[in-house]
Amino acid sequence: MGLLEGLGTALVVFVIFIIVIAVLLFGGLRTSIFFTVRTQEAVIVERFGRFKKVCEAGLNTKMPFIETTTKPISLRVQQLEVNIETKTQDNVFVMVPVAVQYVVSQHSVREAYYSLANPEEQIRSYVFDTVRSALSTLTLDSAFESKDDIAYSVEQRLSESMARYGFRIVNTLVTDISPDSRVRDSMNSINAAQRDREAAQALAEADKIKLVTQAEAEAESKRLQGVGIAAQRKAIATGIAEQYELLREVGIEDTAEQLLLMTQYFDTMQDVARNGRSNVLLLPNNPGQLGNLSEEIRTTLLQVNAVREANEDAEKRAPRTRKEVRQKWENYSDDLPDLPPYNPES
Repeated sequence: MGLLEGLGTALVVFVIFIIVIAVLLFGGLRTSIFFTVRTQEAVIVERFGRFKKVCEAGLNTKMPFIETTTKPISLRVQQLEVNIETKTQDNVFVMVPVAVQYVVSQHSVREAYYSLANPEEQIRSYVFDTVRSALSTLTLDSAFESKDDIAYSVEQRLSESMARYGFRIVNTLVTDISPDSRVRDSMNSINAAQRDREAAQALAEADKIKLVTQAEAEAESKRLQGVGIAAQRKAIATGIAEQYELLREVGIEDTAEQLLLMTQYFDTMQDVARNGRSNVLLLPNNPGQLGNLSEEIRTTLLQVNAVREANEDAEKRAPRTRKEVRQKWENYSDDLPDLPPYNPES
């Protein structure tokens, strides 16, 4: 009987022990011993407030009651945006937004956690100091042209300064340089005026090229026209000379010039009547000159007819001229016995 009571007591104690262990394992003790860390995070374990180790992603353990864990430290890239108001060399106040991308180095979690109480404020201070130092030596126009240089300077200084604290600067971006609205309006007006001036210069240059080309074309046209006129006048002069020689051969010498002039006058009148586009014809301005003109025309026509009749008579009488001359010579020789016989060569 006593043995059975002893076995019963031991069984009860064992059950109680199992229950206590289960409560401890699946209750608060489990969370005191085992803990998990998420990907791209790190947790620091401290024993009695002193650094013990850095736990990476996965399941980790710690001693219950004597060891504690810190808040998770992110290992992902973070971005800090800083808006800086500063003055350029030409006394223009500008707003410069700077974006700094940084990350905690995986092997420097301890330094990043214990070295700086507020790393964002530390980064902000470095950005302020670097940007203001750079812009103080640049004018507004130079600052717009040197945004990449300013960003590079900020990145270099931050990298050197934050590396010993366990932070790595991934990139630094100067997203904009914004002056006051009135300054922007003035800059836009200046740029618009410059564009208008360049456009006016381009249009003037185009007009110049057009006018020069047109002048060259007109000069070439005038030159060719002059060559044509010179050839025409040469041909006219040659024709007049030939006509004058023909008139001299038929015995017209005194009035040959007037005849040629009147012939050209009639040719000109025919050309005006045939090709002229004007409704105005210039004539002598008094009745006397009109009479002289009509008289000259009549005289010229008579002379032309006389020349034509003379030519026709000469052609008809030419074959009989020597015979008539010989007959007359013989008639004279009968009346004058001393007259020598007819000789055609004399």
